[in-house]
Amino acid sequence: MTQASLMIAAQGSYACGGAVRETDGTFDPHIFLGTAGNTVHGDHAYVRYQRPVDPRKLPIVLWHGGGQFMRTWETTPDDREGFDTILVRRGWEVHLVDQPGRGGAGHRISSEPIDAAAPIDRSLWQIFRLGIYPNFFDNVQFSRAADTLDQFWRQRVSDTGPERPEEIVASVSSAFARTGPAILITHSASGRLGWLSASQNASVRAVVSYEPAGFVFPHGYRLRPIAGYVEGSVPVAAATFIAEDAFARLTRIPIQIVIGDNIPEVPSSYPGLDLWRIAKARAHEFCDQINAHGGDASILCLPDIGMRGNTHFPMSDLNNLEVADQLSIFLAARGLDGRDRDGSE
Repeated sequence: MTQASLMIAAQGSYACGGAVRETDGTFDPHIFLGTAGNTVHGDHAYVRYQRPVDPRKLPIVLWHGGGQFMRTWETTPDDREGFDTILVRRGWEVHLVDQPGRGGAGHRISSEPIDAAAPIDRSLWQIFRLGIYPNFFDNVQFSRAADTLDQFWRQRVSDTGPERPEEIVASVSSAFARTGPAILITHSASGRLGWLSASQNASVRAVVSYEPAGFVFPHGYRLRPIAGYVEGSVPVAAATFIAEDAFARLTRIPIQIVIGDNIPEVPSSYPGLDLWRIAKARAHEFCDQINAHGGDASILCLPDIGMRGNTHFPMSDLNNLEVADQLSIFLAARGLDGRDRDGSE
């Protein structure tokens, strides 16, 4: 079926946040690319946006996960529309983020060495829940075509400098100075960073997180034990503890966590799969704590509503339109999908 034309009122891009480092010495313009007394700008986020005609009141900010950049939300690996275009079609102004050190935000002010891209595609096969390499899960919502896999692996990117969560959160959070009040949508490793951003920024009016790996809890809280897991042994799943007043800010906004399929229910010998068993348990614990403090946090397990086979990337799976429908349902139920300017709809 042919899609209707997109009507775009405005589009553009910008850098936000970041730092400036100035070197010692005296600048001499006679020296070609002299570094003494000079400056370097970096550690900013890069954002690309599209605003449709007659947009909804609140923009949506899309934040990629670990080892990814904004391509996560763009065209799917099998060449269908991703959440970026789907949401614009549905009337949302969308801001796509590249966090500091990734994609279009690759310029760093640090010269510290980092590891080059590691050969881990086949390990990520399990972590991303395509199946157990080289096999796919029988019900997987992912095209088995060789070209699709090639595109999928080529959306990976390396960090261009050390990853410092506080700097990343500060730079991405500054995007909300540009958007104003907005909805934050995170994925995987940006889940933890998104909780930190929302706990510090009143302009974040809701958070929807697709398969977040990490969670925050108030200082002094004692984590529940998880079978077969020692806290801290899987760094990406380690809990982060924040001040009680920061945690309280998360109780004032609607939160939804979306989880896909093929997650083991008992400890697994495949660490890439077991990560998501651990994360799922922590997701329930996080929501329980938010709600115990008067908040509004819920978990949508897609298999529970008959949506089977979703990978770690539900926004680009074969059924991503249905996944987007669930997002629309949630935002409408929380009264967050009104139109701009006149408050209609």
